[in-house]
Amino acid sequence: MLLRHVRYLLAVAEHQNFTRAAETLHVSQPTLSQQIKQLENSLHAQLLDRSGRTVRLTDAGEIYLGYARRALRDLSAGERAIHDVQDLSRGSLRLAMTPTFTAYLIGPLVQRFNSRYPGITLSIQEMTQDRIESELAEDRLDIGIAFAEPVSSPIEAQPLFPETLSLVVGPSHPRVGQQAPLTVQELGHQELALLSREFATRHHIDRYFHEHGIAPRIVIEANSVNAIIEIVRRGPFATVLPDAIAREQENLYPISMTQPLPRRTVALLRRAGAYQSAASNAFATLASEA
Repeated sequence: MLLRHVRYLLAVAEHQNFTRAAETLHVSQPTLSQQIKQLENSLHAQLLDRSGRTVRLTDAGEIYLGYARRALRDLSAGERAIHDVQDLSRGSLRLAMTPTFTAYLIGPLVQRFNSRYPGITLSIQEMTQDRIESELAEDRLDIGIAFAEPVSSPIEAQPLFPETLSLVVGPSHPRVGQQAPLTVQELGHQELALLSREFATRHHIDRYFHEHGIAPRIVIEANSVNAIIEIVRRGPFATVLPDAIAREQENLYPISMTQPLPRRTVALLRRAGAYQSAASNAFATLASEA
């Protein structure tokens, strides 16, 4: 059964006459009759009573036509929905990011995106980079925000900007107000409150300690960026966080170092070769602009 069969049936039912229906459809009457017969054969039911002066629907035809009209309305709505999605007046976007980005990046990005495309529904999750890549590969996410490396084979990374890590302290820390940068040896004596090891940020920190021969004094570990921020803000501890977080949050102070902490490249992650919706492309463009 084809869509034209349904349209032909609707025309005959409306005009109650094959000749007038054929003229409306711009097909010959024999062609129209043949197509209706094919529809009846495929359904194993007679849809039209042709015995009278006018053609009318049988009981089976009445039932079928109701469903056919609803189907055509749904198809028409589907065409309009495609247009709406393409022009970004409606749609959805599934987004995930590693936890440090929720503290400074996602707010401004979402605000800009929502201002431009208020009809797009956003689903936002926080997860590790490994899980982001896995969810992208399984088509359970549209976009991830994480780091350019490491990236698994089905995932492509679009670099966005470099992110600098900083040593950060609260107002009660003795280094606040001092101009001299902290040496690597002095860092080894600081009491540190750090993100736990499932964080990509922690991997960069541990690599820095190893490269500089530091045995850090880690007194607190937490799997929450907000928890680390509050602990450092209210206590004598230092931490390592993206520099942007320290500059966004009140009562946090970045401390300069003689050996700067590492930088890493923030990247937009997507599944390589996958269909990209208009909403996904619009978000990628906005993120690149930002």
